[in-house]
Amino acid sequence: MMMNTLLPIPFRKTFTAFLLSCSLGAMAIQTTQAAEIEMSFQNLLQQERAWAGLQTKTLKVGDITWSYSEGGQAGKPIVILIHGLAGSRDNWNRVAHALTANYHVIIPDLPASGETKVPKEFDYSVPNVTEKLRRFIEAANLTGPAHIAGHSLGGSIAMLYAGQYPFETKSLFLIDAAGVYKSATTPYLKDPAQVKNMIVSKKGDFNYLMQQAMYSPPFIPKEIAQAQEKMMIAPTLILWGKQDKIINVEVAPELKSLLKNAQTPVILDNVGHMPILEADQLVVQQYLPFLSKIQAQKPATAPSP
Repeated sequence: MMMNTLLPIPFRKTFTAFLLSCSLGAMAIQTTQAAEIEMSFQNLLQQERAWAGLQTKTLKVGDITWSYSEGGQAGKPIVILIHGLAGSRDNWNRVAHALTANYHVIIPDLPASGETKVPKEFDYSVPNVTEKLRRFIEAANLTGPAHIAGHSLGGSIAMLYAGQYPFETKSLFLIDAAGVYKSATTPYLKDPAQVKNMIVSKKGDFNYLMQQAMYSPPFIPKEIAQAQEKMMIAPTLILWGKQDKIINVEVAPELKSLLKNAQTPVILDNVGHMPILEADQLVVQQYLPFLSKIQAQKPATAPSP
């Protein structure tokens, strides 16, 4: 500042202009560097997706333009991976690497995450996002029951999806699942017991679901109802990071008690809220055998009327 003050006025103007030009130049360099960093990051993600056997695709469904990753071959068992709040489809890349060889893998960017574009006034409630996800799955021509995996808030969406579309759900994989115990716009998320009631997990649940879903349920022979009930029971694998500071691990056994067809929760020591990134290999070691076991089971079929 003293140097600038002691300079003659013409030189001061020139010096000030020089400083301003330098400042603008630095800003331009910073902007350029930021753009280069962003480009490098995107290139890194593309390389990771390619390594995982995934391709980036987009699909416009109604007023939402979905961005998603797809890998594996069509016709193979479908696995849909749902990320959590403030996450993106790329959270699943490391796990997907172990799945795309034998499964048809779909990983959508949920609304307000990643590159999926939604209207300005979008309802981000779990029920609405779940319904939009269903429409996306239909538009993507993913026919047949799918294995649904959800992390954090994605676990809440996965459970609600299984409750609403039991015939389309072959299994559930819940990782540090959230949302079930918090207030929401639907009673099935306000009260955890309602989740148990809306997911067919034991004998008798099918009749209850029909009563809830229909005003006047049609007559279904007992034998057919029992076979359908058996088909709708979704085996569930629960996995939790023991050091999760977002949703403490004590929730895991409580969640198992709500889903009676769930295995004993897998608890990973020295892992926090993001097992799919912190301990992807441990996640894969649990998920692959679970998927293989479910695929090997003979599907139940309804008897001919």
